[in-house]
Amino acid sequence: MPELPEVETVRRTLLPHCEGLSVKKVIIRRANLRWPFPANLQELLEGRVLLSIKRRAKYLLFEFEHGQLIIHLGMSGVLKMVNLNTPIGKHDHFDLQLELADFCLRLNDTRRFGAVLWANKDEMHPLLSRLGPEPLADEFNAIMLYGYSHTRQIAIKSLIMDSHIVVGVGNIYANEALFHANIHPETPAKNLSEADCARLVAAIKHILAQAIKQGGTTLKDYRNGEGKPGYFQQELFVYGRRGKPCLVCNTTLIETRLGQRTTVFCSSCQKAPPLSFPRRRESSS
Repeated sequence: MPELPEVETVRRTLLPHCEGLSVKKVIIRRANLRWPFPANLQELLEGRVLLSIKRRAKYLLFEFEHGQLIIHLGMSGVLKMVNLNTPIGKHDHFDLQLELADFCLRLNDTRRFGAVLWANKDEMHPLLSRLGPEPLADEFNAIMLYGYSHTRQIAIKSLIMDSHIVVGVGNIYANEALFHANIHPETPAKNLSEADCARLVAAIKHILAQAIKQGGTTLKDYRNGEGKPGYFQQELFVYGRRGKPCLVCNTTLIETRLGQRTTVFCSSCQKAPPLSFPRRRESSS
């Protein structure tokens, strides 16, 4: 699914083409995605000026004077600019046509786990109200992470993927950050020292910043707002590399499941947690 770097890349590629334009037409082709479309969305948006596009976690926030259009790409969503004459595809569910533009913003979502929502001005949508800090913000730091982790038995990979702790550290980037910090993904959070937390925070910030710089990661069908793929997949050290040699020490990488998510690590670079911690069966095949 699109993670923070991919969503941020979509925002950056759309903004220069859309900022300051008014909405000409809203087209909705089905009643719902993960949740129903707002019933009065055409009335809310048509004729209104799009002031900016922001991001919170993995949500795109289209700012209008009277509120926010909130779009989440779910597991398979692609939001991009397409020519107005582009034929409608089977999974093209939502169009936002803008004045003075020869394109529209089109949301394609094969699995329909995405969302198009609305929040009035000065209101915070419930989905945004309990989110943790942005990982690239100063608020997310080693002291903060240690404060959350030092009493928790939960595996550190699961902790950093908890959006109440920090937003946007999806599965791809959690795998990569833990590798770069030399921390085994199953390590109980409470076992991390302050130095470990500092190293992990630095790795998360570095990995996400580099992924944004590379336009995100395209493993299957991700495309940015201009329809172009990302290139960070060329920089991956562990994710998607099960059974291949570690790029640092040449040890065969191991894949397991943790919190229902694929987890890949190097048993040499990322030392196993104490045996008292319940281990999952590991497989290199």
